[in-house]
Amino acid sequence: MPRGRRRFHVTDPGPARPASLTAAPVVWGGVPPRNLNFTGREQLLDRLHESLVPGTTAAIVPHALHGMGGVGKSQLAIEYVYRHQADFEVIWWVPAEHDVQIRNSLAELAQRMNVGVGVEPNVAVQIVLDALRGGARWRIPSNWLLVFDNAESVLEVMPYLPTGGPGRILVTSRNLEWRNQAHGLEVDVFMREESRQLLQRRGPELTDKDADQLAAALGDLPLAIEQAAAWRAVTGMPAGEYLQLLEEKQDELLNVSQPTDYPSSVGMAWNLSLERLADRNPTALRILQVAAVLAPEPISLSLFTIGRSVSISPDLDRGLRDRLRLNEAIRDINRYSLARVDHRTNSIQIHRLVRSALQRQMTEDEYRTLRHGAHLLLAASDPNMPGESDQRVRYAELFPHVTASNAIECDDPAVRDLIHNIAVYLFWLGDHRAALEFSHRVYDIRRAELGEDDPETLRIGRWLGLMLRLNGHHQRAAALDDTVVEISRRVLGVDHEGTIEALNSVAGDLRMRGEFTSALELSRSVHATAMRALGPDEPVTLDSAHSLGVSLRLAGEFAEALELDTATLRQMIETYGADHAKSLITQIGMALDSWELGDCLRAGGSFEDVVARSASVHGERHPLTSQATRLLAEMRRRIGDRAGAVEAAEQAVDSLSWSYGESHPEVIAAKLCLSIAQRHASNLDAAQRVGDEAVARYRDQLGDTHPHSLTAMVNQAVLLRLNGDPAAARDVSEAGVAGLRDRVGAEHPSTLAAAINLANDLFALRDFETALTLDTVTREACARVLGADHPTTSGCAANLALDLIATGSVDEGQRLRAEAVAALTGKLGPQHPAVLELSMTDQRFDCDVDPLPL
Repeated sequence: MPRGRRRFHVTDPGPARPASLTAAPVVWGGVPPRNLNFTGREQLLDRLHESLVPGTTAAIVPHALHGMGGVGKSQLAIEYVYRHQADFEVIWWVPAEHDVQIRNSLAELAQRMNVGVGVEPNVAVQIVLDALRGGARWRIPSNWLLVFDNAESVLEVMPYLPTGGPGRILVTSRNLEWRNQAHGLEVDVFMREESRQLLQRRGPELTDKDADQLAAALGDLPLAIEQAAAWRAVTGMPAGEYLQLLEEKQDELLNVSQPTDYPSSVGMAWNLSLERLADRNPTALRILQVAAVLAPEPISLSLFTIGRSVSISPDLDRGLRDRLRLNEAIRDINRYSLARVDHRTNSIQIHRLVRSALQRQMTEDEYRTLRHGAHLLLAASDPNMPGESDQRVRYAELFPHVTASNAIECDDPAVRDLIHNIAVYLFWLGDHRAALEFSHRVYDIRRAELGEDDPETLRIGRWLGLMLRLNGHHQRAAALDDTVVEISRRVLGVDHEGTIEALNSVAGDLRMRGEFTSALELSRSVHATAMRALGPDEPVTLDSAHSLGVSLRLAGEFAEALELDTATLRQMIETYGADHAKSLITQIGMALDSWELGDCLRAGGSFEDVVARSASVHGERHPLTSQATRLLAEMRRRIGDRAGAVEAAEQAVDSLSWSYGESHPEVIAAKLCLSIAQRHASNLDAAQRVGDEAVARYRDQLGDTHPHSLTAMVNQAVLLRLNGDPAAARDVSEAGVAGLRDRVGAEHPSTLAAAINLANDLFALRDFETALTLDTVTREACARVLGADHPTTSGCAANLALDLIATGSVDEGQRLRAEAVAALTGKLGPQHPAVLELSMTDQRFDCDVDPLPL
């Protein structure tokens, strides 16, 4: 199968296995440890099993009277999974509170299911969901179960549910709105008998009366009952004494915010355990308090082992520096049932209500100290490689804790580095919208706290400008970039790498406005400054070299661009590796240079290679892969693979629209590419419809006179002529040629291509003399600018031959036609559709004007 058109599947699992108590799923992941003290809930488990039929979604939500949680939603789901694990071949547990967590979990599932992707979430989401829905190109088990735990936002989580597939989906949430989206199963507090069973299992000496009194005092809340049972199991305290403690301590809670739907004794139950833990093992309490500052998600215990040099508080510091003391603290936390310790994943997780109790218990000074300590621990865990694909899982683990602890506002330099790396990680992850939102938040905080002139504000400001431009906010990006450049020159100096980076962004803004000549002048200057001030091998210099290559291409200087891009790619590979996104982007630039210089066959192979490697490393729906796929569609069309061009263009439109929405320039370019591919495939109506949309959106986003808007017009003129309206085509082509001459020059390759198409309109209107004059001038210009053997030059010559024949110079025209076809055959091969059409008919050669990446 050709590279770039892969299909993914897993090995056929064979006949279904008979259910047994010991059978294990083929794919199993993320499921928390089983609660060996799980009690009761038999009716709920039966109802859940009845509601979980193939193709359905069931939601476990709290009873309306207990919306705060603690009723055992997740525990019920966990118990169901373990009881029915023999019924499924795929069981996957998805932490669903944060978007990043969902995508990261689904990426891992995709890898485990062998559907051809790595850990790139943007790819995994769509590919694995398609596979689970029963996508025809994958053969995977149909008896699967996905559990989305703590799915609080219905709107955010719904797109990730593989609804309509043959498997089953289980959601746990505090949000009662899920009852409108799924088979809702409301979980209330324990029935008294269930409370009594759990208390007596951990304390067999308890009488029914004592157990009833304890259960009543704790409101039959499962989480509180479990905690109280653990307390008594550890301390041996009689029930009466425990109840008396609860009664005596309640006054301490009167002035503290409490969940209104639980008795105050519930919070007191945790406070008793926390006080006991403080006396027995202060290090354990401090670890819990740090965990309470972080997100209510699993926290890798490596956070504490990696941060052993961090200084936070004496009690905690002793644990960080002594592995035995740390292990003892974790054991004590587990003994008192104050957190869930998962030794398989080496993580700890506290329930939201315990987290809330811990936060209320701390003084303001304690909270500030431990929150800052949490920030330092997070920074110590920063791998400092946000652009590396093999570090994305680590950053995905850190991200929710960074946001929950409000580390964005921390003033420690190492923490600020982590925050910047998170912003960069989100970009390389492919989630450009999340990267923009996060970067904007950081920039606003830095500017308010430090001022516009501070180097930290300038650093995130440079990054925010790039995110704004990549997300289609061109004017806002340009305004910010201009401000950052002005301040950087004054504060950092003209040779500082930060100033050079900012100027590269300004060059990008100029390209986005269609000012290609000005962009080229600035890019040359910035690259020269980087070479002089930083040296040729520095990352900032390499970035400026890439930017210069883009500006050279847009200005039509393809030979110089190819020479520069070749040298840049060599250094990029040496610095980052061949599969790094920066290397792949530069390879794309080289392929563009080659095809614009007429070497289409070589460029086509290069694009197939880039798309395949980018999909493998970064994912099929990563923006880099999607943009390369759009260019691959153009290249397939140019080498004559018309069906492959339509396929790739449709894929690019779909994936780019998913990443950016309908109005982003990359999406518009992909739709124009699809229109041209459909035209070549003779789907003229579809081509006209999609092309008209591209023209309208380019005008709306970039303006009527932007070169890309004008080239889109030129392509639509071809369709007008083919659809029988050469006069309208001529009018549009004339406007396009005039606009391009004004914006990029009379001998820019795009202007020359537009002029060739205008001559074709004139010929269709039987204005042979004017067509002859225009084709003569254009052919001479093409030979000067592109070369005598360039496909565009040969195509223009083939058209000129028809002009000569139509005006009476038959012999000269036939000779020129034969020469032009021979030249095209040498470049494109004898079986290329354009060669066959020109050889066998009197068809004229139309130029496709593709918008180059900005």
